[in-house]
Amino acid sequence: MDCRDFTRDFIISDFEITMSKRVIILGGGESGTGAALLAKAKGYNVFVSDKGTIKDKYRDELIRNRIEFEEGGHTEEKLLTASLVIKSPGIPDKAEIISKIKARNIEVIDEIEFAFRFIQGKAIAITGTNGKTTTTLLTYHLLKSAGFSVALAGNVGESLAGKIAHGNHDWYVLEISSFQLDGTKTFKPAIGVLLNITPDHLDRYDYKIENYVASKFRLIQNMDTAGHFIYYADDEVIASELRRQKPVPQLVNISLKSEAKAKYDGKRMCFSFDESFEIAQEETTLKGPHNLINTMAAVSAAYLAGAKVNAIKEGLKTFKNAPHRLEHVATINGVDFINDSKATNVDSVIYALGSYDQPLIWIAGGIDKGNDYNVVKDPVSKKVKALICLGTENEKLKSFFGGVVKHIHETQSVSALVRMALQEAQPGDVVLLSPACASFDLFKNYEDRGDQFRKAVLELKKEVENQLA
Repeated sequence: MDCRDFTRDFIISDFEITMSKRVIILGGGESGTGAALLAKAKGYNVFVSDKGTIKDKYRDELIRNRIEFEEGGHTEEKLLTASLVIKSPGIPDKAEIISKIKARNIEVIDEIEFAFRFIQGKAIAITGTNGKTTTTLLTYHLLKSAGFSVALAGNVGESLAGKIAHGNHDWYVLEISSFQLDGTKTFKPAIGVLLNITPDHLDRYDYKIENYVASKFRLIQNMDTAGHFIYYADDEVIASELRRQKPVPQLVNISLKSEAKAKYDGKRMCFSFDESFEIAQEETTLKGPHNLINTMAAVSAAYLAGAKVNAIKEGLKTFKNAPHRLEHVATINGVDFINDSKATNVDSVIYALGSYDQPLIWIAGGIDKGNDYNVVKDPVSKKVKALICLGTENEKLKSFFGGVVKHIHETQSVSALVRMALQEAQPGDVVLLSPACASFDLFKNYEDRGDQFRKAVLELKKEVENQLA
């Protein structure tokens, strides 16, 4: 049965009555379904159109809420009846259907922008090429554990529109991608956080880094002097753009090198706000220099939102990061196995390598994104005892690191991989899955890669323990 026919029957009268408030939503995923629920709650006549197949959970939700939809293609004449179009962030502005819609002078925005038009609380918006998810989760955790009325939304959780459709919160902590920022017009967070900018998704930005930078800086385009902009001052791309832009909100700089509102002095994170306080990384659950940046950003955001220092410190002790981000899986015969499958680019691997002083067995490989391995050559030469290549095409890795790492192996089996790693390792070593590449050659996504690695490690641990019993 065609879902378009199924839903059309019971809302055709709504379509006739509220044609002037017709909202078309392109994409039936998390953001599209959330936008549909919010639009429905606000009295709009809503139609969802997805070029692909809508997942069962979203299809069921649309049917349950009597929202008309189609999948497997766009019905152009329906889309061009809209008074407003809300598109999935994954749909580029250059898409043919978007061009046709704009030619009719129909407003096109993204779900974040639509949701913000109905928000009653305040938003903390966090972006950056790397570290967004960890910083967003930590900021949310600090506020939640401090007793705040707070919701988690954006890339890391449910859609902002879906959260607002189901109730109100005082604060919303949002992970925001550049794609989502591209679709904003009036979006104005109370606190904006920019962690770093390194080249990524440049195919979306005409292969011009300046376009990507401009996208990230849309974060603060509407912020005024009442807002706070937290940024990593050691990032030269950010620093250069700030010199050019001279932003309006109050600036809160973070640094690992020099004086700043939030700085690392080599031993402790030092914060200088209305009150000054210090936190050692050992008092947190996160490792590595990149997590000093993430932690200082999250602590600064939570403090500026009104959290007390003691509550922040307590929250830092109980935080558990999302999977696949320097996730400790198990220790086998004194060897730590770490799942950092989310590290799909070289910059992420730099952070991972810097998180450990112990000798490393490094697992890398997958679909190369044009990686320049020169940026990790020095830490690899100093720390990595063996490289295990996990992918269908490993020649670039083997060629580059052939004279850098003494032992190089390759496999397409995760089960064989963990056994190779344990064989290469000595007690006290770390086996680090930090691939620097996309996962789609052997896996569904980076989560699948990390899940299979975790499963194989735990199976090996059980096998070793049974042998010793």
